[in-house]
Amino acid sequence: MVAVTFPGEERHRQAQARLDMLRPHLEEGVPLTRAAAEAGIPLRTAQRWLARYREDGPAGLGRGVRRDTGERRFPADLVALIEGMGLKRPRVGAATIHRRIAAIARAQSWRVPSYGTVRAILARLDPALVTLAQDGPAAFRDRYELIHRHRAAAPNALWQADHTLLDILIRDQDGKPVRPWLTTVIDDHSRAIAGYLVFVGAPCVLNTCLALRHAIWRKADPAWPVCGIPDLLYVDHGSDFTSRHLDQVAAALRIRMVYSAVGRPQGRGKVERLFRTLNTELLPELPGHLVGSAPASAPMLSLAQLDAAVGAFIAGTYHARPHRETGQTPLDGWRGGGFLPRLPESLEDLDLLLVMLAAPRRVRRDGIRFQGLRYVAPTLAAYVGESITLRYDPRDLSEIRVFHRDAFLCRAVSEEHAGETVTLKDIAAARRAHRQALRATITERVARVADFLPRSALSVAPPARRARLRLYRDDVP
Repeated sequence: MVAVTFPGEERHRQAQARLDMLRPHLEEGVPLTRAAAEAGIPLRTAQRWLARYREDGPAGLGRGVRRDTGERRFPADLVALIEGMGLKRPRVGAATIHRRIAAIARAQSWRVPSYGTVRAILARLDPALVTLAQDGPAAFRDRYELIHRHRAAAPNALWQADHTLLDILIRDQDGKPVRPWLTTVIDDHSRAIAGYLVFVGAPCVLNTCLALRHAIWRKADPAWPVCGIPDLLYVDHGSDFTSRHLDQVAAALRIRMVYSAVGRPQGRGKVERLFRTLNTELLPELPGHLVGSAPASAPMLSLAQLDAAVGAFIAGTYHARPHRETGQTPLDGWRGGGFLPRLPESLEDLDLLLVMLAAPRRVRRDGIRFQGLRYVAPTLAAYVGESITLRYDPRDLSEIRVFHRDAFLCRAVSEEHAGETVTLKDIAAARRAHRQALRATITERVARVADFLPRSALSVAPPARRARLRLYRDDVP
């Protein structure tokens, strides 16, 4: 017997019944005339079924859908007109297209199609074609273009870094609710998290470098062994990723920077899925989690507490469970290669590249002036008048590192803030306060002058008009 399988149950039963009628003729050699008469089927019908069977096999015995349904019963120009209206921008509904087509059909003496026919013609349009015509190339690319799912061949061969705004509110240093950011660095091969940074404020180069610092150097937690310098770093076109400082860091560490296509996030899917995991699994368990635009509970956590919660989730949960795509835990995937990660000589060398920003200065007789502070060191006595390069940590301006002709010279400290941590924010706040105090003094003193002088003395007389120099006797003054 011949097994028959059709997508529709009714078509399957119909084809099986026709095949049963033809089987005596096909398998036993019974004349088709007798087989048709015994089944009560007209000979012409039996002949047509036999021709279909010989041409298409058992599938040809099922009743097919008419190929000209809703199309060839109308002029080709009318069908093309309906399809063209369905592809025009802006998008219009089938009812509007039907009204317009009906008017055109009457004017051309064509048969007026029904609303159902118009809808059927529009429904047969290729969805990719409609998306490209109506929504543009970006939507077509995201829905229908073939993508290449790439996985790095080995651990630390490719890292991805990106930022996200977390769905949670925390308390800042002043106790005000703020929404923090998260920067993560993920290993493409194993899906292990190499490093992260939780911070408040917009993403910047420093925050990116601090996340890379955590990713590259050895962790204090022995259960988190992921470290090393990657061969490639895959990022987007944000200003913090395309900065000159990060380019210099990549060149010094021999990291090749790879940028995703502008407006195409498909290549960063791995790190995006990690963000979704954190936002759906970790944050709902913490106070201050945002549901829509409102927190489900009152914000209670500080930045340090949120940082500890994110680190504990990564090390204790995310790294310990098998990944759906790789089939193994991220830590096993990272350690499975049996390789030695490439590391900097020391943490201090890494800090000089990542965290320390450079600025040229000249040594004065009283030290080095920078950001309104004065830095001194005994070693500077022999370099008065010399040009130097200082490197500083924007998070702590109480100390700088001085370089002379690219060689480390000394550390210089600010005597006014020795033993304290002074940030750029502190200096900016002090500058604002100083300007406000000066403006208040100016306003106060001007007011005192106004109290003692008559109004005529306060008014400013217009400048006297200067006489124009006469150059010729005919000039009129």
